[in-house]
Amino acid sequence: MDPTTDHDPSAGHPTGPGAPADRSGPAAGPPGPVAFQLVLLRRMADHHPGAVEDALRELGVSRAEMREANRRWQARIRAPGAGGVQPYRALLGAPEAVTARRIGDLRCEALTWPVPLWPDLRFEVLTAARGTVWNAWLVRAPGAHGPELRTTADLTPWSCTVDEVARAFAPARPMEGSAPTRWRLACTAPGPDGSPQDIVTEFTWGLYQRRVD
Repeated sequence: MDPTTDHDPSAGHPTGPGAPADRSGPAAGPPGPVAFQLVLLRRMADHHPGAVEDALRELGVSRAEMREANRRWQARIRAPGAGGVQPYRALLGAPEAVTARRIGDLRCEALTWPVPLWPDLRFEVLTAARGTVWNAWLVRAPGAHGPELRTTADLTPWSCTVDEVARAFAPARPMEGSAPTRWRLACTAPGPDGSPQDIVTEFTWGLYQRRVD
């Protein structure tokens, strides 16, 4: 699933594959790393507007700036010739780490960047041959401890990632999400009273948002 095809009705026209990274200032908007966090928040606002408002205050930006940052992102990834990891590098700069990885028969590189809003997470882009983006989402940072997921009561918004839920309540079955940056997992997990429950969990950019069963 390639999250670079996300759609937003406020998306503008392409600005060209060589568009420069966002700079601070009224004309260009927030700095690149802040702008990218606004792109993440734009999709999460559909489910948790209150938490997003808190995050915007922490970043010192407005909802209008969030919408504009998302519009610029949509234009960037839709530009002729755009693709691969370049749009992410343009906003986020050099990755914190680049790691070779093998997933089944697929050889790829994992590029990761810090995300100040979630210091225990990293934004990870997996690239395959010729720089094609295979996946892009939030993952737990190396050395950081995720939550203990024992029952459905432990599933709280923004607390855990796709991988963490899949491991805690294995076997989990991936399902089609409601948008390209959203994933769903179907699994069976103990309820608060210990009885098994069939649940469907939904994630945005790899971060848990809600149950949809």
